[in-house]
Amino acid sequence: MNNNKNLIVYYSRTGNTEAVANLIHDKLGGYAIRIETSETRPANYRQEVQQNQMEQENGILPGLNTQISSLKNYKNVFIGTPTWNMALPQAVVSFLTSNDFTGLNIFPFNTNGGYGQGTTFDQIKTLAPDAHINDGFSVKGGEESKGRLLNIKDDRKLEVSQLLDDWLNGF
Repeated sequence: MNNNKNLIVYYSRTGNTEAVANLIHDKLGGYAIRIETSETRPANYRQEVQQNQMEQENGILPGLNTQISSLKNYKNVFIGTPTWNMALPQAVVSFLTSNDFTGLNIFPFNTNGGYGQGTTFDQIKTLAPDAHINDGFSVKGGEESKGRLLNIKDDRKLEVSQLLDDWLNGF
């Protein structure tokens, strides 16, 4: 993959999705950009879960500080997301609905607390219907509800790096 044509966009609360994004960046090059909301999200895990669930149920999309001037400058867009309430965080939905991915290759990746990607990859397919969506990569990150935050570090980071190699070699 041509490194200057890769865009790695991710949303991360505890650093696990960011760790995977950084590994992809280290392997492929390109540009890595964090999705940031306009308003500060709750620092408390339970409050964040409640706010995101309320946003999901009511179709509320948070404003974003993250703006990509032209996605057409890229060929490959890696979209990283945690699983929240078995779905995309509303910030990622906001990013997907505010950009045109027509003709781009999307490579979704996901971190989760052990329950898998939920509907995140299907939602990405739905929200970017004119893009080519590749098979996704999903890996267990932290378990914030149990107080385990950043798990993709040290030996686990090496293991995830090897799993990423297998995923990326499939393209």
